[in-house]
This record gives sequence, structure tokens and C-alpha cells, in this order.
Amino acid sequence: MIFKTKIKYLLIFLTSITAMKGAAQSKVEEELQGIMKRYEAIGMSVAVVKEGKIFYTKSFGFKDVEHNTPLSDTDIFRIASISKSFTSTSLMQQVEAGKVSLDDDFGDLIGFKIRNPKYPDTKITLRMVLSHTSSINDSEGYFNLDAINPDKSPNWSKCYNSYEPGKGYQYCNLNFNMAGAVLERLTGERFDKYVKSHVLNPLKLNAGYCVDSLDNARFVTLYEYNGATHKYTPAPLAYAPRREEIANYKLGYTTPVFSPTGGMKLSATDLAKYMTMHMYDGKYNGVKIISKRSANTIRKPVAKKQGYGLAIHTSDVIPGKNMFGHTGSAYGLYSVMFFDPKENFGIVAITNGCNAPDGEDMHPMLKLVVQSLYTNLIKQ
Repeated sequence: MIFKTKIKYLLIFLTSITAMKGAAQSKVEEELQGIMKRYEAIGMSVAVVKEGKIFYTKSFGFKDVEHNTPLSDTDIFRIASISKSFTSTSLMQQVEAGKVSLDDDFGDLIGFKIRNPKYPDTKITLRMVLSHTSSINDSEGYFNLDAINPDKSPNWSKCYNSYEPGKGYQYCNLNFNMAGAVLERLTGERFDKYVKSHVLNPLKLNAGYCVDSLDNARFVTLYEYNGATHKYTPAPLAYAPRREEIANYKLGYTTPVFSPTGGMKLSATDLAKYMTMHMYDGKYNGVKIISKRSANTIRKPVAKKQGYGLAIHTSDVIPGKNMFGHTGSAYGLYSVMFFDPKENFGIVAITNGCNAPDGEDMHPMLKLVVQSLYTNLIKQ
């Protein structure tokens, strides 16, 4: 009799918990749809991780407006600058293998002179490049390493700022396209193939930098918003295959073809799995990608004022929480990935187009999305 009573109350408790979870999800979905309406968002995918598990995923709106195709959780986005952390993660594997040090001279690693002409005696290190403290800028572009190569461009010196390397911070995409080339020189393996075999495949992620290595039917159309006309325009260049450049590929130099700085393509759910690996000190589902020491190194701020480590930075997107992650924006897409290793939760949100530009610290729409997901699904 006592046993039957216990079972009865357990069932009542579980039913209550299920009802509460359902109510919370209904509330958050209503809030998210309201936020999307406010910012006229085309589509959005979100994923929430709680205690190491995917707790919640949901997609809203459209994958393709022209064909009226709804967005689904398995659809793939080009995630923009969150891609940088895949590059730093891969390079930390090389640090662990003893092939490179974060304090090595970057010029020795890349194969041509990397020196700020105003500070010719100051070594620019791999750590500086991965933390945007190298004093390098994007003024001459970042899709071709010729821009900063003194043997290729007469304007190479314009790629450097006026402050001494290590003494300032400026976000710079060229830093990571060069870092991807260094990975190739260290491993002898093409950048996209290395990341796929050493990071993506072990985590069982359907993802990659190379367009032709993925199912193109799953690509989410990205839409750029024109504030003057209040219209959206598709951005097909986000998934340009660049087959001719790949056919003439030079290992360790034409690496920007794959955009180590922003070209990763995957779903919000798979990005959440990758995020969980970083949240759990380099491991996910028993698979070790990097050591705990490397995971901590990536998170530790080098540019302290900005809270920027090695392609992972701190954020107060949720007031009172010291979260780690990164944002992305390109071709009309906006993305966020942030986690709290102390409270064991993380949030991913990606939109393929909306009517607001990036904010100073984070995109305003996605900031509201993250806070709503936390309040309704984590805090409760």
C-alpha cells in the first residue's frame, strides 16, 4: 500500500513537472515570436543547453521566403565570426601536440615578415593574433594574404595600427584568415579538412567550411536588410562554392578561400553541441577535443578591457552572469553563442535576417532572445 502511494505521488510530481515545462516553453515561444515581429525577422533557430544536455530547440519563420519554406532545426547557417573559435580550438590541438607555442613569432609561422613597421623590434605572436591584440587591421582587406605580405603588396604597412603589438585591441578578420594558414603549415592538411576530421567528426556534427562537402539543400538563405528601402535581399555569396579558387589552392596561403574567420556552416543545434564541449572544458559526450588547460586558455581574456581571449570572450548579456562565447554577423545573418560553465547552461540563437544592425556589445534582437530563453527555461 505504501509503495503504491509513493508511485502515485511520483506520477503526480512528474506530471506537474511536465506541465510546468510545457507552460514555460509556450511562454518563451510567445515571447520569441513577439521579439521577431518587433525586428521583422525572417527566421530564427535557437538551442538551449542545460547540465550538459540539449534541453530545448526550436525554429521559427522562414528558411527561404521566395519559396515559402519554413525553417527547421536541422537547417544549416553560415554562422559568421563564431567560426573563429573553431580555428583557435584547432590551433590549441597543435599547442598540445608540441608543434607550436602561443608565444612563437607569427612571421616564422606564416612564412613571411609580420612586423608592425612602427615597432620593428616587437615580436607579434600567435597569441596576439588569436586575441586581436596584434595591432593588425583589415584596412587592406582580409580575403587575400597578399594584402599584408611585404613581398606581394606595396601597401602592406597600412595593415598595422599605430600602437605597439600587445598594447592595444582591434577586432580584425585578417588575423584569423592568417591563423588558418598557419594551421595548414603546421599540419600539412587543408584547413577545412583538418577541422572536419579533428573537431567536427569526433563531435558528430553535420558541419563544415567547404560548401561542396555539405548538403546544399539544407542551407538557410540569408537576407540583408536595406534600411532606406525597408526591403530584404537574398545574399547568395554567403554560400559561394569558390570551386575555381579551390582547384588552384596553395596550402598555407590561399586559406581565406574557406574563411577561417567566418565561414563555418552548421545548425543551431549542432553549434550548441560544440558550445557544450567548450563549457565542459574540452569534452562532449565522452569525446575529448582539447584539454581542460587549453579550454581555459581559450576563455582567459588576453585583451582584458574587452574580455577577449582566443576567439572566446566574456559577456554580461544576462545581467549578473559572467558568460563566455562569441557573436557573428555577415550577409544579414546574426548569431550568438554564450555559456556559463559555473551554472552549466548555454544558449545559441541565429537569425537569417532582421531589421536592426549590430549593437555595440551584441545584436539587440538576439540579446532579448537570450534573456528570454534564460528567464523562462533556465532561471525557472
